[in-house]
Amino acid sequence: MWPLHIKLLAYFLIFGVIIIFILWVFQTFFLESFYTMTKSAQVEKYAEKIAYSLQENKNVQGTIESIASYNSFSVYVYDSSSTVITSKYECEYDSPATAISFENHDVYSYYREAQENGGQYMCVTTNRSEFLSKKKFNTVFEDSSTSDSAGGAEIHYIQNSSNDDPQNMIYCEIIDLEDGSECFLIVSSSITPLSNTVEIIHDQLYIVSIVFVVLAIIISLFASRNIAKPISQTNKAAKELAKKNYDVEFDAKGYLEVRELNDTLNYAKTELAATEKLQKELIANISHDLRTPLTMITGYGEVMRDLPGENTPENIQIIIDEATRLSSLVNNLLDLSKIQSGAVQPEKAEYCLTDSIEEIFARYAKLKEQDGYNIIFESGERVYVSADELKISQVIYNLVNNAINYAGEDKTVIVTQKLSDKRVIIEVTDHGEGIPPEKLKYIWDRYYKVDKEHKRGVIGSGLGLSIVKGILDAHNAHYGVRSTLGEGSTFWFELDAVAVKKSDRNKNKGKDKDE
Repeated sequence: MWPLHIKLLAYFLIFGVIIIFILWVFQTFFLESFYTMTKSAQVEKYAEKIAYSLQENKNVQGTIESIASYNSFSVYVYDSSSTVITSKYECEYDSPATAISFENHDVYSYYREAQENGGQYMCVTTNRSEFLSKKKFNTVFEDSSTSDSAGGAEIHYIQNSSNDDPQNMIYCEIIDLEDGSECFLIVSSSITPLSNTVEIIHDQLYIVSIVFVVLAIIISLFASRNIAKPISQTNKAAKELAKKNYDVEFDAKGYLEVRELNDTLNYAKTELAATEKLQKELIANISHDLRTPLTMITGYGEVMRDLPGENTPENIQIIIDEATRLSSLVNNLLDLSKIQSGAVQPEKAEYCLTDSIEEIFARYAKLKEQDGYNIIFESGERVYVSADELKISQVIYNLVNNAINYAGEDKTVIVTQKLSDKRVIIEVTDHGEGIPPEKLKYIWDRYYKVDKEHKRGVIGSGLGLSIVKGILDAHNAHYGVRSTLGEGSTFWFELDAVAVKKSDRNKNKGKDKDE
C-alpha cells in the first residue's frame, strides 16, 4: 500500500498528463478543421447581412464596404437577371498575396454550382483559377450546425490544392430582389496557410508542456503534502492512543473533516482514559470487597479452631454475615453483567408500589435500632404501577443503601412518593456531602466513587447505581440526580401510575413518627 501523499502526487501528475495529451490532440488533429469551420461561419454570417441589405436596398455600398474592410473580405455582387452576368458592386479588402482573381468563366461556374445547391454554395480553393475552370469539385465534409445557420450551404474543397498554397473561403448566394430581379453575391476571404502556424504552435506546446509538467510536479508535491500531512499526524497520534498513551493530543490542522476527526478522537481518548481508570478502580474495589469478607471468615474460622471457647454463636454469626456479604457482591456482579448484556428482561405486572416500599422499609428496622439511622417514607396515596416488582424493589434497595452509605451526621434518609400527571415519582434523599456538578455524569458508572476513596458501606457492594441504571433503562423510565455540595443528594425515578387509591394520611403520618 502506498502512502497517501504518493497516491495524491500520482493522481495530480496523471491529471496533468491527460491535459497535455488533450491539448496535443486538439492542436495536431483538429486545429485546421476547427479554424475552417469557424471561418466559414463568419463568412456566412456577414454574407447574410449583405444579402439582407441587397433585398431591402438600404445603404448597400456602405454595408459592403464596412463588412469587407472590417473582416478583410472581398465582396462581389453581379446582376444575374439576364443570360449575361454583369458586375454591380466590387469591394476588395482581401490580402493581395492571397486574394483570388475571378474571371467571367469562374463567376459562371460558381453561379451554376449555387443553382445546383439550392441557391447557396461554399468552397475552399486556391488562387489558381484553372482549378475552377476545370470544375474539379469534391465534397469533403459537411458541418451541420454551420449549414443550418447559413441556409444549408455546404463547404466544398477543390482537389489537388496543396496545404502550403494560400487558400480562400468562397461563399456564393443567388438573391431574389424585391423588384423581381436577381443578383449573385460572392464573398471571398483568405485562409492563412496553417502549416507554419501549426509548427509554431507545436514548438510552443513543447515549451508549455515542459513548464506545465514542472509546475504540476511542484503543485502536486505541495498539495499532496498539505492534504496528507494532517492525516499522517492524526494517524501517528492514533497509534500512540492504541498503545494506551492517553496524554497524546489530536491537534492536526487542515480542512474541516480532519478537524472533526481530531475532535472525535480527542473525545474518544478522554472516554477511554476515564474507562480505563474506572476499570482499575473496579478491580481494586472488587478485590477489596472480596478480600475483606474472606479475611474475616478465615480469621474467625482459625480463632474458633485454635482457641477453646471461641466457638460461640456470635463468631459463627459473623462468619455467616461475611459469607452473605460475599455472596451479595458476587450476585450483584452477575446481575449487572446480565442487565448490561440484555439477557434479563423485566417481567411487568400490576402491583402496589406503595405497599412494596413499606415492606422494604420493614427490613431496615434492625439497622435503625443498632446504628441509629432515621429512614423515613413519605407518601399520600397508594399507587399501582405496571413493572417488574422484584427489579423495582432492587432499585429502591440500592438507592436507599447508597443514601445510607453517604448519609450526613443526622443519619437521615428520606424516601418520598409523589404523583404528577399520572406518573409516580420516587425520590431518595440524604443529607451528606453532595456531589460536585462535574462528577454527576459519572456516578452511574460501575464502582465510580465521588470521594475517590473506597469505603465499605453499611449495606451494598458498590455496584448499586450501575444496577439501578440498567433496570430503569430496561423499563424505559426517566431517572436522575440532584445534588448540592454540603447539603446532600436526591436520586429519583419515574414510572407510569396505572391506579391510585386514597389512604389514611393520619395512619401514614403515625407510622412515620413511630419510625
